[in-house]
Amino acid sequence: MRQKILVKDLSQTELLQSIERKGIAEESMGQKVEILLTLIEQLQLEVKELRVENQGLRDENNRLKGEKGQPEIKAKNKKGFTSNHSLEKERQTPKNDNKGSKKAGIKIDREEILEYPQELLPAEAQFKGYEEVIIQDIILATDNVLFRKEKYYSP
Repeated sequence: MRQKILVKDLSQTELLQSIERKGIAEESMGQKVEILLTLIEQLQLEVKELRVENQGLRDENNRLKGEKGQPEIKAKNKKGFTSNHSLEKERQTPKNDNKGSKKAGIKIDREEILEYPQELLPAEAQFKGYEEVIIQDIILATDNVLFRKEKYYSP
């Protein structure tokens, strides 16, 4: 029971390194154990490479299906991390919106006063001024002009 607990607590590489060849009495058995340990290490490396390749293929398959792959999370270097970013001042200062009124740039061609019929207003209604509303419209019309120029002749 105690040996199983030790096996679970150690990682695979630590477990392989804990096996000592000196503890094996026979020389031929020691060589065979060393060959087996080398083979196990090679197989572990191959399994790691295959897992990485398998995950890459899964990500590619998901990308082709239109899904997102496994996110790449990169470790931050805590020693070289500084909070002085190049755009930090720009982020902290609010930008002034210099947007003017859209109505200020519109050229007014003519002004009209729309009068409300007095007979439809209640008796106690008071005039409070005008509300300005700008309506933009495009008129496409022909403007063909026939000029008749006076023509004189003198002998």
